[in-house]
Amino acid sequence: MNKRLIVGERIMYADGLAPVNCVFAVTVKGTFTIAQVRAALLKVQRKHPLLNVNISHDGKGFPSFITNPNIPPIPVRVLPRSSEIYWQEISVLEWTMPFDLQRDPPARLVWLQSGRVSDLLLVCPHCVCDGSGFVTLMKELLLLLDAPETALEPYEDFGSVNNLVPDAVSKSKRIKWKGQLFSWLAKGFFLIINPKPVEQKGNFYLLSQTIDRDTSTALIRKCKAEKTTVQAALCTALLLAFQAVNGKHARNKVISPVDIRRYLDKIKKDHLFAFAPIVELSLSKKRQETDFWQQARAMSESLIEKANKINAAEMMVITEYFHSSTGALLRHMRFSKGSHDLTLSNMGVLDIPADYNTFSLLAVHSPSVGFPWRNSNTLVVSTFLGQMDFSFCSHEGFLTREVAESILDQATVILSANLAGSLEAMIQKG
Repeated sequence: MNKRLIVGERIMYADGLAPVNCVFAVTVKGTFTIAQVRAALLKVQRKHPLLNVNISHDGKGFPSFITNPNIPPIPVRVLPRSSEIYWQEISVLEWTMPFDLQRDPPARLVWLQSGRVSDLLLVCPHCVCDGSGFVTLMKELLLLLDAPETALEPYEDFGSVNNLVPDAVSKSKRIKWKGQLFSWLAKGFFLIINPKPVEQKGNFYLLSQTIDRDTSTALIRKCKAEKTTVQAALCTALLLAFQAVNGKHARNKVISPVDIRRYLDKIKKDHLFAFAPIVELSLSKKRQETDFWQQARAMSESLIEKANKINAAEMMVITEYFHSSTGALLRHMRFSKGSHDLTLSNMGVLDIPADYNTFSLLAVHSPSVGFPWRNSNTLVVSTFLGQMDFSFCSHEGFLTREVAESILDQATVILSANLAGSLEAMIQKG
């Protein structure tokens, strides 16, 4: 492979200006050896082309993925598991620990050991892996730890955007014209909106919370009964919480990434890919006096409508005309407050088994990421063994830990108040 990063990958790479690392942690009960871990990682690495690349910059500064046939194996760092929440501290450290992407593979594993209980933390630069890809990597690693004879089928990387989209899109003169026009407009926009550098004082932090099975089940059932979705209910509760805590400073906007595999069937479920289209959601001002579930239904309708309008193939082609503006876009993201309260990614029920022949999973923690943007507010939600797990990631220079805790507490109060009857009925019935 020798290909330029697409614009979406360049954004997740931040053009090498700062680490953009994702961490996925699981808690395992059972024993295995370092040799087993390394052997499993080697098989995973051999399957995925993007785990065998380095990044090189050409004379104009454009970064490219280049296959390194002699790339080292994915490294493993073993540390003592000093507490049940030590993985959170290590996760935050890993966000800002840069990869040497000119030499090393774009993945590493941290193994926190303590008797028969371990935490495995898989770390990848965001430019090679989205949430779905992360689930695939962890699922394959655990499978191979338990059944090392399992074969994984390697695949070819897509090569370029034109290989992902229909010819009618890649060769369309209309889309080419749109790309050139939007690129020209973007240059003008970023020329006018040129934020001054801002020093982010403080540190990154991670807030992790798991909702018990009864409450998680009650929320899912209530959403179905109210003809809305969990995603919409969470967005509604969080935006209301931001308004309650931040008042006039709340922006009433949440960004929700959408899995691009939904639109481009050439990117398979078990393939690594980094770029995700997004939808922006807000509470309708016309509905602010209505009850919570009316707002959640309106949010769900907006989410479905906007997601259905996404033309991923056309978007992929058009955004490739934005390479000349990527530097200005990254500057804007690093130094402006943005127009949103947070990014919320709901990964749904994770396709990872809990029980294996030689070990079992005690917990799967939602992936986390420390974005180097000024507004790094990110909430990742996932469900495992019937329990919803939340990872809220941010930086004290933008949102203090205390304010973030107040917002999450307020969102919990809002959800609990609107689940009270449903939860009580379920407990009485069960």
